Amino acid sequence: MLISAAVCPHPPILVPALAAGAAAELDGLRAACDEAVRRLGESGADALIVVGGAAETRAYGAGAYATLRPYGLDWTRPADPADGYGGEALPLSLTIGYWLLERHGLAADARYRSIAFDADPDDCLRLGAELAGSAERVALLVMGDGSACRTEKAPGYLDERAQPYDERVACALGKGDAAALAALEPGVSRELQAAGRAAWQVLAGAATAAAPSGFTASLLADDAPYGVGYFVASWSRSDRTAV
Repeated sequence: MLISAAVCPHPPILVPALAAGAAAELDGLRAACDEAVRRLGESGADALIVVGGAAETRAYGAGAYATLRPYGLDWTRPADPADGYGGEALPLSLTIGYWLLERHGLAADARYRSIAFDADPDDCLRLGAELAGSAERVALLVMGDGSACRTEKAPGYLDERAQPYDERVACALGKGDAAALAALEPGVSRELQAAGRAAWQVLAGAATAAAPSGFTASLLADDAPYGVGYFVASWSRSDRTAV
């Protein structure tokens, strides 16, 4: 049963060493992520699962590792595959999730699941329900970026639909509105390059399956410093007897 969730973005520049001179610009976003993860750590969950978008939907085993080498930083956890360590690299969304958890000593015990960026909403909802039922008390760290079309300098250039799309997502995350997340349209999300759509719908499926009474939610950050929507939110079950 899902008892707690955190939603964070996954740009590589969230890591100060990759942001270099611009690191201070994301201090507020980074602090919000730390707060959301801190709350996950205090939730008393039996299972902590990181969910993020990738090319395919799959689970990663104990041999998987997080690495930022493709982005120019010599950082790999939990071990360096060049030293003979087996396994495979986590996708970017899960790697940033690992990095966030490691800051709080939570990465090693977490499970890692990717959801295809283009996954059908029903498949996302089913995976969410499956994850929510995988342990008595489940916490999710959900990694996803908003639209990448907020300004002319954004990766996807300016699209007038991007601002209202991100406002809709921010409102849903801030209110714990699983139905609104479940209703996000894949086609529009793809056109706006919203990398978090599928992962947010996994959260919607988990929340709907776990708590008919709903979740208490707070939006900790809502920003678009580089024309990409970044949100941080924290959800916990409204039924306090379950936490």
